[in-house]
Amino acid sequence: MLSSRERPEQTAGDAWGASKSEEEGEGGGSMRKITRRGAPALVAALAFLGDGCLEITKSVTEGPPPVPSPRLVSVRVEYRQPNGCVNVVNPCNTRVVFFGSWMQPGGEVLLSQNPGTYVWTGTVLNVPVNFPPREQPYLVRVFDPHLTETPTGGVTASRLVVGGQMITFFDQPGTTAESGVIFIDDNGIGRNPF
Repeated sequence: MLSSRERPEQTAGDAWGASKSEEEGEGGGSMRKITRRGAPALVAALAFLGDGCLEITKSVTEGPPPVPSPRLVSVRVEYRQPNGCVNVVNPCNTRVVFFGSWMQPGGEVLLSQNPGTYVWTGTVLNVPVNFPPREQPYLVRVFDPHLTETPTGGVTASRLVVGGQMITFFDQPGTTAESGVIFIDDNGIGRNPF
């Protein structure tokens, strides 16, 4: 018997049981043979694919639960400015500005001076709670216009109280990147690390 390569007259229709002569109209029922033989296979294939698709849609879950949004609190900030302005060239009459590492650019808070004192206060809104510690503590600092001509360029975390807690742990002290390290609890109270 010759293989399909050796018999050029054999076509793909032979796989369904029809010869080339039957496809050309001889024998008069080639399409019926193809239909009769191919229809059950086609129905079986569609049924298999249909069940597979149905099974996939049945096993799809609703997705992961929504990520809980962080609890947000308001935090009172207090900064005690040095008694005198150390600047020679730069003015000292601008406001103190508070910065926190959770804040987006432009979200800094201008503090207000308590009349007759060198104490500046303000309330920072929408601070995400990070205590008990689950991640890194926040870095906080102020820009004090009285200190712009010092090595820190006016940035400091000294004499800063956040959420009623005096800052006692510092990151990069004495530099322009000086920051205090603090956690904030559910009541808006600051907590020093360690």
